[in-house]
Amino acid sequence: MNLRPARAADVADLALVAQRSYQSAFVDILENETLESRDAAFFDERFAGSVESLTMAEDGGKAIGFLLLTERHIDMLFVDPAFAGKGVGALLLAHAERMGARSLECFRDNHAARRFYERHGWQLAQSYDRDFAGRSRSFVSYVKGESERAA
Repeated sequence: MNLRPARAADVADLALVAQRSYQSAFVDILENETLESRDAAFFDERFAGSVESLTMAEDGGKAIGFLLLTERHIDMLFVDPAFAGKGVGALLLAHAERMGARSLECFRDNHAARRFYERHGWQLAQSYDRDFAGRSRSFVSYVKGESERAA
């Protein structure tokens, strides 16, 4: 397993990883129509303009996870469900931290993600509601490093 910067040719594979991850991680959080709208085509379009901010985890040349980092904020960190629990997420998170990541957001009810981030030393900064996919949703934000002092 290794990490590398994503290339435009990787976007379709990463979009499939995102789709599978979304459908697995958020099945109890989002309604079916929202999950269905977050398909590979949705993520393909989302990633097309941000390839330079994507880091890809691969195993034997196959995309198994990715990180989307914008400045010092983790926008997305997803692992293909078939590779969950195998250290891919920890590898991507450690990379994000080395790249200066200091904040992230996740659904309040995404307990697995919250345990993962807390286990890796991220601190809960706040809980709030905001619009997501046309509805008000509950989120939490986490910080690590110098941002903790400002929170």
